[in-house]
Amino acid sequence: MADIQFEIQGQDAIAATEALFAHPGLEGHWETADEPDKEGTIATIGAIVGIVGGIITIAAQIREWYQEYQKGKAGKKIDKVLLVKGDRRLLLKDATIEEIRQILED
Repeated sequence: MADIQFEIQGQDAIAATEALFAHPGLEGHWETADEPDKEGTIATIGAIVGIVGGIITIAAQIREWYQEYQKGKAGKKIDKVLLVKGDRRLLLKDATIEEIRQILED
């Protein structure tokens, strides 16, 4: 599996990224981007380097995680999540589980 790059933007990007990698089955690494922008938005960048278990289950977990943080899970919110694999880019805003599965699997 080739690495899947990601970027998470929002005031609570760090907490959201930690929660993403708390899901069983996802392995990877991430770091905080240099400095928050002028609105105080933080970004994390990293890579998903391994998936253990079913791709469809992981895709559904990623979609659920994104929706929870878009709504402000426990008062924490993110603005944008981008997945990149090779020349494919997927914004999670309106992505389906199938689209997430395709980028994880290809």
